[in-house]
Amino acid sequence: MASTVYFTGMHSRSLDNNKCAKVARLCDALQLKKVLKRNELAAVKIHFGEYGNDTHIKPMFARVAVDKMKAAGVKPFLTDTTTLYSGTRHNAVDHLHTAYLHGFTPETVGAPVIIADGLYGEEDVPVRINCKHFKEVRIAAAIRRVPSMVVLSHFKGHEMAGFGGAIKNLAMGGASVAGKRDQHGVHVQIDDSLCVGCGRCVKVCPQKALSLVNGKSHVDVSRCIGCFECITVCPVRPNKAISIDWSSEMVPFVERLTEYAYGAVKGKQKHVCYINFVLNVTPDCDCVGWSDMPLVPDIGILASMDPVALDQACFDLVNKAPAFDPKIADAKTDKFTARWPHTKGEVQLSYGEAIGLGSREYKLEKI
Repeated sequence: MASTVYFTGMHSRSLDNNKCAKVARLCDALQLKKVLKRNELAAVKIHFGEYGNDTHIKPMFARVAVDKMKAAGVKPFLTDTTTLYSGTRHNAVDHLHTAYLHGFTPETVGAPVIIADGLYGEEDVPVRINCKHFKEVRIAAAIRRVPSMVVLSHFKGHEMAGFGGAIKNLAMGGASVAGKRDQHGVHVQIDDSLCVGCGRCVKVCPQKALSLVNGKSHVDVSRCIGCFECITVCPVRPNKAISIDWSSEMVPFVERLTEYAYGAVKGKQKHVCYINFVLNVTPDCDCVGWSDMPLVPDIGILASMDPVALDQACFDLVNKAPAFDPKIADAKTDKFTARWPHTKGEVQLSYGEAIGLGSREYKLEKI
């Protein structure tokens, strides 16, 4: 059965049709009073962006959702989890500092900001899912315990997952550090013939698993947790000196990620709704400290009760849109795979449907 996905485009010629007004109409279409549990706490799951990234969701849009949630009779808070890799969100204090620098202060968004998995990413709750890769997943405590959520996601590309939308926001963003480690589940490998010995990977490795040996990067696989930050910063192009076995590891990785998304909402699916911002569709996740040129023009904002249908609709709209990069425009595959050829992003959709996270079939309703 097709799930409803609400859509609003980018054209605006009046105050009552600006982007904030569009977000408000999407919240009304989702009927938050019916979705959220009145008089209870309710989370706004959002990505605050790595420091230096400037294409994450704007705080003003989060404020609209918060105000609509308050009107629905709940007590909202904004939340995300600590990162597996080193950076500006590796613990709760640094994460909060980054969120505030990017404008997500309680005064601006109208709600407290809480890091869902605690000071060092160790606070989680086991959730039984009985799927192919995991029987049990480790979900951040605040995300597991809160009775309802509004999930705000920036739909964009991703160097490992192919693309990131509602499913990835739930999966990596809903897991504790241990849960993120479970999802990655692989160590990196070094190609000495490509390594230029720049040492960037050594600097960012949170586990000190990388070192320079005779002018080349070397990985201690016993320490590597597979956070992939070293792959992100490797400057070698087009084939990076640091990689994993793309041919065998990508599908299991995306399946593990999707199982975690399922675990993040298990038992409260009817009390979680989703809004995706298909704006600034950059090639990279907001986890990087920069923002590259978008792949396509801004498309719109979409919302649904079904994360699979929502991501499928966003995926389809991006692939129908004109591409800024001619190499991507002329590709015979989807735009995300054209940008990151080793990825298997569409598995999020097929496997998500297979395990009961949602449906790929949708009807688009313009509002």
